[in-house]
Amino acid sequence: MESPEITDWVFDYALIEDFPVPVGDLPSLDLPVCTLSSRDFTASFRMSPGSSASLSKAHKEKVRRNRLNDRFLELNSILNHGTSPKIVKSVILGDAVRMILQLRDEAQKLEESNENFLEKINEMKAEKNELRDEKQRLKEAKDNLKQKMKTFITQPSFLPHPPAFSAPNHVVGAKLIPVIGYPGVSMWKFMPPGTMDTSQDHVLRPPVA
Repeated sequence: MESPEITDWVFDYALIEDFPVPVGDLPSLDLPVCTLSSRDFTASFRMSPGSSASLSKAHKEKVRRNRLNDRFLELNSILNHGTSPKIVKSVILGDAVRMILQLRDEAQKLEESNENFLEKINEMKAEKNELRDEKQRLKEAKDNLKQKMKTFITQPSFLPHPPAFSAPNHVVGAKLIPVIGYPGVSMWKFMPPGTMDTSQDHVLRPPVA
C-alpha cells in the first residue's frame, strides 16, 4: 500500500533567514578591464600571405567586374536602350555588333562616294586646263590676225593707180574714144546702115542646097 502523502514537507527546511551571512567585504562585481595595445590588436588581425593574396585577387576581380558593368551601362546608353532594371548583356552585345556592321557599311559607301568625287574633281581640273590652253591658243591666233591686218593695211598697193587723162578737144577719125581716168582703147568704126540690111540676103547669098 502506498504511504499517505505528507503535505507539510516545506516546514522541514529552514527559511532563508536562518542561513548564516558571512561577515566581511564582499568581492567586487565589476568586470576586469583588458588592456590591449594597438600593436597587439593589429597583430591579432594580421593575415597570412596566402589569405592576403586571395583577397587581393578577389578585389581585383571585383574592380574588373565593376568596370565591365560600367562599360555595359555606357554602351547601353549609347544604343538608346534607356535605363532598364535588368540589363541583358547578350542583347546589348548583339545590338552593338549590328550597329558596328551598319556603321562599317556606311563608311564603305562614304569612301566610295569620296573616291567618285575625287575622280570628278580630277576630270574637271583636266577639262579646266584644256579650256585654259584653248583660250591661250585663241588669244594667240587673234593677236596674229591683228598683226597681219595691220601689216596688210600699212603695205603699199602693188598695182599703181592709172594716170588720169584729160578729155581731148575733138575726136580724131572717130578711132579712139577718150575715157576719163582710163587709157584710150582702140575700137571698131561704126558700120554703115546698109550693111545692117538683111532683106537682100537670100538674093546675094542663097542658101546652100
